[in-house]
Amino acid sequence: MNDLPYSYSSCGRRPATAITVAALWAVIAAAYVFFDAAPVFVALVGAFTLPALYDLIANPRSTLTLDQTHLRWASWRQQAEIALREIDHLRFDTRLDLSVRLSIVRPSGVKIRVPYPATPPHRMFEPLAQQAGLKTRRHHFTLMG
Repeated sequence: MNDLPYSYSSCGRRPATAITVAALWAVIAAAYVFFDAAPVFVALVGAFTLPALYDLIANPRSTLTLDQTHLRWASWRQQAEIALREIDHLRFDTRLDLSVRLSIVRPSGVKIRVPYPATPPHRMFEPLAQQAGLKTRRHHFTLMG
């Protein structure tokens, strides 16, 4: 069974992000109106929602493509293309928040981090990477790597 080429894409505008930002703003507004929270506190807490608000407005698109010869990805910060023969293995790191980060390890030991928005679901992607002839390694609950 050949599932290659494989293509993954994600967008910044997600319902969960919109609901979370709206809920936080409701809590901040309630704290200001009902509990007389200081405007500096309201502004400081509200500032933490700005990256999520940017994702909702700009809706950045990220992609990852795997075929028989190359692994490519693109996000708003970077894009790259690496021949499969230049990859020693793929490293999947499970973080304490249970997110999985993907790194490409070259034969020289140099790690290239795939941006999180361009990282496909690991349970679906890992078997496809192995099918393409890539070795994979799993590291659970690492803080850095």
